Amino acid sequence: QVQLVESGGKLVQPGGSLRLSCAASGRTFSTFTMGWFRQAPGKEREFVASDWTRGSTLYTRYADSVKGRFTISRDNAKTTVYLQMNNLKPEDTAVYYCNTQPPLSNYWGQGTQVTVSS
Repeated sequence: QVQLVESGGKLVQPGGSLRLSCAASGRTFSTFTMGWFRQAPGKEREFVASDWTRGSTLYTRYADSVKGRFTISRDNAKTTVYLQMNNLKPEDTAVYYCNTQPPLSNYWGQGTQVTVSS
């Protein structure tokens, strides 16, 4: 069983930056594709970003809405995955979650709230 704990969310002004963290425990995740997802009020949860390694090559994928502004990364030694968010917009307001990609239903954590507002 894997436990995922997200942190780092807070209120930030438009144009600001945040870095979210997702700490994994229970087993190593270095071989897993990990992803970030978000759910805005009244909307379904959506994919944000994912990363995975094959051999020595790191791959990443982003939703079009965040491409060029968000960066996913990980520290396998710390079993932590990060989401650096720059140039935040009000439409980025949501609860952010990490999970495997594709996500597993029993791995969803509590998420971390990101609010972008002036």
